[in-house]
Amino acid sequence: MGEDITADKPREETKKSLLRETIETILIAGLLALIIRTYIVQPFKIPSGSMQQTLQIGDHILVNKFIYRFSSIEREDIVVFKYPKDEKRDFIKRAIAVEGDKLEIRDRMVYVNDAPTSPPYVYHDEGYLQDEYYPPRDNFGPVTVPEDTVFVMGDNRENSLDSRYWGFLDIDKVKGKAFIIYWSWNNDDSSVRWGRTGKLLH
Repeated sequence: MGEDITADKPREETKKSLLRETIETILIAGLLALIIRTYIVQPFKIPSGSMQQTLQIGDHILVNKFIYRFSSIEREDIVVFKYPKDEKRDFIKRAIAVEGDKLEIRDRMVYVNDAPTSPPYVYHDEGYLQDEYYPPRDNFGPVTVPEDTVFVMGDNRENSLDSRYWGFLDIDKVKGKAFIIYWSWNNDDSSVRWGRTGKLLH
């Protein structure tokens, strides 16, 4: 009786097959990474101190880009958005007041719907108040947040270019909500801030 046999593939054909599979794998991985970055999660690096102490210079964060497709921005959400004065730049601030809220700042104290707020994330690095005749840093409003906008501020209240200076933020400029620090690098001493890595943002 004869035996069925399979002819050996030429070595050149095997190499071409492996090369094709490798290229296909790389292309698929690249496409998935592009889809994830565009629609789901995007990494950002913090370049300034406007959100101290919540976020430090050198923190690397992940931003949820699809959450606001299914829910509205809430007060105290940390949001990444296109800077209204230059949309090529991305800013990160905290939503302080949302559509319909009354907001006022008196001697640094933020009032939302006439109620004073004193959240633990607020950071002041200057000991003096600016006179009420020199707004808007320490004295602002009262204003009512218009439809389809939010009022955002940095946690570092004396060093943040935010809605006090350039106005309300259109929600269609918001890219997403920051939710975790996945890596943190201290440029001052060239070290990893291990204690910040993996920290959830609130």
